[in-house]
Amino acid sequence: MCPLSSKALLADNAHRRQWAVPARPWLMAQTWQHLLFAHWPIPVDALRPLIPAALPIDTFDGQAWLGVVPFEMRNIRFRGSAPAPGLSAFPELNVRTYVNRDGKPGVWFFSLDAANATAVWFARRFYNLPYFRAQMRVHIHETTIDYFSSRLLAPATFRGTYQPTSEVYQSTPGTLEYWLTERYYLYAADRRGRLYRGAIQHRPWPLQRAQAELTEETTARSHGLHLPDTPPLLHYAHTIDVLAWPIEAVNT
Repeated sequence: MCPLSSKALLADNAHRRQWAVPARPWLMAQTWQHLLFAHWPIPVDALRPLIPAALPIDTFDGQAWLGVVPFEMRNIRFRGSAPAPGLSAFPELNVRTYVNRDGKPGVWFFSLDAANATAVWFARRFYNLPYFRAQMRVHIHETTIDYFSSRLLAPATFRGTYQPTSEVYQSTPGTLEYWLTERYYLYAADRRGRLYRGAIQHRPWPLQRAQAELTEETTARSHGLHLPDTPPLLHYAHTIDVLAWPIEAVNT
């Protein structure tokens, strides 16, 4: 499947509601594939020490959520260039929660594991994101994805199998699944604690309900976060094309 053109992605923006597409040029285009959203409810108090005090934790009906999200990156390219062989496709897994600053709901990443040293260096250097090198394997059997990730030099492992179980649909504003997925900003902080925000653009998520067998999950625990002993809320997305802008400082 060929990625959408940047012109088509920029034009398809009515679903962003009050969060306008940035006027300045985007920096990177990407395609995300075979993505699993695995979410657990978690107390705000468990997250608060791990997130800058100037960044409010977002909640849905008073409940905070933690996500573990494995997927594959494809077609990574900078504006005005073609995808670079060897650098444009690799697995990635993130551990995340949700924040909201200045009326712009976004994602806060505790970690992002990737099987590409250059991507790890770039994201740490230019996005202040906590990327880590990992050994990763992804095997796809028809609609079933077998996914393995083990962070190098740290005990943080994900091992599981997942697949979609429904037709594709779009989430409805006001629902939990919309709140969890339809976010168009990421937040980060540098070593001095200064906040940054980066915008992204994509079409509404083509969600499917999912089932998963997670046989090992210690990526959340590597941050001192303990998942509840309850089944996760699961969603799958096969493919989505994304534009990303450079990060900007958040006035504090």
